[in-house]
Amino acid sequence: MGIRLDGASAFAGAIISPYYDSLLVKVIAHAGDLQASAAKMNRALREFRVRGVKTNIPFLLNVLENQKFLSGTLDTYFIDENPQLFHLPQSLNRAQKLLNYIGTVLVNGPSTPLATKLKPAEISPHIPEIPIDYSTRGASSESDSEGDVPGPEPPQGFRHILKAQGPEAFAKTVRNHKGLLLMDTTFRDAHQSLLATRVRSHDLLSISPYVAHNFSQLYSMENWGGATFDVALRFLHECPWERLEDMRKQIPNIPFQMLLRGANAVGYTNYPDNVVFKFCELSVQVGMDIFRVFDSLNYLPNLVLGMEAAGKAGGVVEAAISYTGDVSDPTRKKYDLKYYTNLADELVKAGTHILCIKDMAGLLKPAAARLLITALRDKHPDVPIHIHTHDTAGAGVASMLACAEAGADVVDVAVDSMSGMTSQPSMGAIVACLQGSKLDTGLNLSNVSEYSAYWEQTRTLYAPFECTTTMKSGNADVYLSEIPGGQYTNLQFQAYSLGLEEFFEDVKKAYREANLLLGDIIKVTPSSKVVGDLAQFMVQNKLSADDVLSKAEELSFPKSVIEFLQGFIGEPYQGFPEPFRSKVLKDMPRVSGRPGASLALLDFDKLKVELKEKHPFSTDRDVMSAALYPQVTDDYLTFHENFGPVDKLDTRIFLTGPKVGEEFEVTIEKGKTLGIKTLAMAEDLTPNGEREVFFEMNGQLRSVFIKDKEAVKELHIHPKADKNVKGQVGAPMPGSVIDIRVAVGDRVEKGAALVVLSAMKMEMVVQAPVAGVIKSLDIKPNMKLEGDDLLMTIE
Repeated sequence: MGIRLDGASAFAGAIISPYYDSLLVKVIAHAGDLQASAAKMNRALREFRVRGVKTNIPFLLNVLENQKFLSGTLDTYFIDENPQLFHLPQSLNRAQKLLNYIGTVLVNGPSTPLATKLKPAEISPHIPEIPIDYSTRGASSESDSEGDVPGPEPPQGFRHILKAQGPEAFAKTVRNHKGLLLMDTTFRDAHQSLLATRVRSHDLLSISPYVAHNFSQLYSMENWGGATFDVALRFLHECPWERLEDMRKQIPNIPFQMLLRGANAVGYTNYPDNVVFKFCELSVQVGMDIFRVFDSLNYLPNLVLGMEAAGKAGGVVEAAISYTGDVSDPTRKKYDLKYYTNLADELVKAGTHILCIKDMAGLLKPAAARLLITALRDKHPDVPIHIHTHDTAGAGVASMLACAEAGADVVDVAVDSMSGMTSQPSMGAIVACLQGSKLDTGLNLSNVSEYSAYWEQTRTLYAPFECTTTMKSGNADVYLSEIPGGQYTNLQFQAYSLGLEEFFEDVKKAYREANLLLGDIIKVTPSSKVVGDLAQFMVQNKLSADDVLSKAEELSFPKSVIEFLQGFIGEPYQGFPEPFRSKVLKDMPRVSGRPGASLALLDFDKLKVELKEKHPFSTDRDVMSAALYPQVTDDYLTFHENFGPVDKLDTRIFLTGPKVGEEFEVTIEKGKTLGIKTLAMAEDLTPNGEREVFFEMNGQLRSVFIKDKEAVKELHIHPKADKNVKGQVGAPMPGSVIDIRVAVGDRVEKGAALVVLSAMKMEMVVQAPVAGVIKSLDIKPNMKLEGDDLLMTIE
């Protein structure tokens, strides 16, 4: 009401002349006063979508939001005195960008590589309802006010203690709790182990309100860090910081937990110390609570640095000891009970709030669990103990129950439909087993079942990444190979994708031999990659352990193996394997002590300026991401600028695109929902190798032109030389390239022979029009060219 539009040249196909009135439409807003009228006008202008010509809408919006204008105190100098009116924000154009993305997927296939030929299920997972109990309104403390859960506020959880009283009080409350506490890994490690870390924020956020209302008794939710950080940027094209922030709004009451790789933060290499500290600081600001800090070799200096960074940021420090071997086997002497209790002493001395045993391969058998947890509880009666495992062998539930009975305070579980095999033990199984006992978890089994039903359906959307394509059951041979859970499925996938599935047994056997060659090391990212790379190297080259040792001086080992032996990820317990190390490295440099200690501090201000130059809309969070993953972040920002908020698309649409004729909705922000229908895709290509894809969006016809990558291979589309640009050399006639007489970097004189072309049984030598250096070559031998096609650029 109160908006009138007087149309002029406002129709698709209108030619807007620069010589006459360029009015598209006149907007008239009517209300009771100027402020209300301006507000209506503001909204009306923001709902315009004009493509093909620039408009004055950004300028008009600046005017409508200017306080002088709104108060009516202005004169004819208004524009002169307010130059900020011409600071015009660039349109996000999110809807058109999303159409470009969907069109690209339809024409060229998935933007994120699919691991198998399976397709996402055509299903919309049922999201269980939250019972509305208005008696819970106002129950949440002020510390939970950052929540944004629809409907009633969720009940208080352990997080309110953390926010109100701090990490020490939180740890004391955990230790004094009578029943067994659970950490839910469904939002991170479970899908990392089962679905190649590909679960998107869209599906995590859909179930988040239900979790907040029904699982407030959880110790924590593991939902961030580890591989999820770079996979979000690299393959899912979404910002990991936004994921964390959005989850925090939906789940204000349950502590969040992340995996921090000590001095490696969430990367695979060493970073300057200030990068790790800055990362932890920003993580807490965005919503993280508990930092599980580990090192891939249990190397204490790397561990302590991560602990200090998490503690300084205000987070709960959960220092983790990575478990390998078998403390119940007296013949396994390297990693015996004393090794673990001594390391625990050091971590407690360093100030950890929680002590964690990180059994990343699922090697902790029930008997070993009783021995280890009893010994730790006896030595540290006041420190909460948290146990992490994988269920690869199928003994996970038994081991976690043994840990609980021996004195552990918290164990890791995944909801039933996302548990088992290389994931964590079943939440429902442990809840049911402890019901009515002194260790009762307090969780409702019916709620667990509803939660599991959602993930059972959602999991089918990720069929292309499903580990059960290759892994049909658990396997107790993990006690021999000691392959970590997430890596087990990755190695199996790699063998499957290369058509070498019959060699996976060889890889597992080689993994065990590679581990022993490297000195029987702790195996978790990134040290597990070192062992895996060496194992695959041995299988590919048909090398036995004896072959590797005898030929060590002449073999070309994988880069990760060489860097490990050089000391780039730290020092393994009892040192490096000799003489293997000396044979491999020969006279290569070696790193002694903590690798990151010698790195110069990163200049964040300089990095920010560089990133802003290339990506003007980048934020401080993007700067942090770029400090960890420079190229991956650059690629993500470029993708986002081209295709917009693809994280808002349903998962099937994101992965494989919609069907022709399919209608769907995309909510790009609260109150802004796009209704999209895919109409058709043109069969004919444009001369530039583009295919037109037609959509209906919010009732309006839209089309996008997408370059068909496969079809373009059969077309000859070559850039033309610009005759106005000095130094660009074009083909003087159509023909084929017979000979190229220069290379990039060569200095040439004016008149020098550059290229020999052949056409109509005639050869022509193309000469340099200017003296200079060859900057680029845009041709190759036998390439067919049209007249004026660009040959090279001379600078």
